[in-house]
Amino acid sequence: MVRDISTSVCGIKFRNPIIPASGTFGFGLEMADSMDLNLLGGISLKGTTAEPRYGNPTPRIAECEGGMLNSVGLQNPGIDRLTGEIVPSLRKVYGGVVIANISGFSEQEYALCCEKAAACEGIDMIELNISCPNVHGGGLAFGTDPRCAARVTAAARKAAGHKKLCVKLSPNVTDIVEIARACEAEGADALTLINTLLGMRINIATRKPVLANTTGGFSGRAIFPVALRMVWQVAHACSVPVIGCGGVGTAEDVIEMMMAGASAVQVGSENLRDPFCCPRIAAELPAVMERLGIEKLTEIIGTV
Repeated sequence: MVRDISTSVCGIKFRNPIIPASGTFGFGLEMADSMDLNLLGGISLKGTTAEPRYGNPTPRIAECEGGMLNSVGLQNPGIDRLTGEIVPSLRKVYGGVVIANISGFSEQEYALCCEKAAACEGIDMIELNISCPNVHGGGLAFGTDPRCAARVTAAARKAAGHKKLCVKLSPNVTDIVEIARACEAEGADALTLINTLLGMRINIATRKPVLANTTGGFSGRAIFPVALRMVWQVAHACSVPVIGCGGVGTAEDVIEMMMAGASAVQVGSENLRDPFCCPRIAAELPAVMERLGIEKLTEIIGTV
């Protein structure tokens, strides 16, 4: 029996649910000579801001048990180069779902980037990273306050026009459901969760933080139970589709995420450990489905 591994998110068809997460797969083109990108359901492109950014000082990446810390600081070439050069080049080799991950430090910057992404024919969906600090709101991350999250979602929704808007949620909050509902109420078509947790390590020999920025985002296999719990909570509290992300590394993890309520699944830090993990996970899905008696992936979404 042929197992159906296709899925859809807010009406957009994915040949399979596997999406390399933003920041862990570049812009896809970096891997085009090493793998068939069309084995991927979608690609969430590296986070992009209005102007080019060089990111934070080094060291800005550190391994730790069960995962990694990063404080890259949104290094990217800017929205104009993304839409004018990178996405058109990617479309020459990739026919799946292209997701532009948009970051910003003000509502105006988010809106500007979303408007430009929406005008780019090769972009299918816009993913809003609301874990950035609001420079006009005292530095508090947009995604940690429901009112800020609502305002930036509303601005992005207006700017995105006909393009589907997915909001990527921060786990560094007391109530993830409150944030999710605020974004849904202002027009989010889907929700991605989770982004990285906050973490820190100290070099005990130098008595200094391992990262130049002191703290960073903690990701990797260790955060999977936290991500799964939040996906389950939000999927049962909201009516829009959820894309699960956080600690995914196997086909079994994908099944678990979808049972918790995810319609598709992003793979993040595992790409940095094994750059070929996404096509491997997609290839392993049918055998896992057969073992579990699953004919179509979509039949298990939200069954727990």
